[in-house]
Amino acid sequence: MRKFLLLALLAVTAPVVAQTPAVNAARASGQVGERFDGYLGVAGSVSGAVRNQVATINIQRRSLYSNLAASRGVSPADVGITAGCQLLARVSVGEVYMLSQGGWRRRAAGQPVSVPVYCTGR
Repeated sequence: MRKFLLLALLAVTAPVVAQTPAVNAARASGQVGERFDGYLGVAGSVSGAVRNQVATINIQRRSLYSNLAASRGVSPADVGITAGCQLLARVSVGEVYMLSQGGWRRRAAGQPVSVPVYCTGR
């Protein structure tokens, strides 16, 4: 089921990843990052405007996940977690991310993002 969702998400997550220049700058500086559940998180001190933009992006993602879940007969959380696998794979060097254990991690040069086992299909 997860692989099917992942394939379906390939077509729809690209627009969800689109962000504002301020959010992109916050990502690059490690203040905003991707979470395991398919949502953006605030990892550091950001302006109210960036916080609002993150919230808006997450509302758009939640809507997308809910719509896809309804059409596939699965939960929105499952869709979000599946999208999270894809989004974590796109984390660039220097950016931060969060796995289900909590706490922010920064991707170092030469190191892949540590993804949950369920993302690898094992």
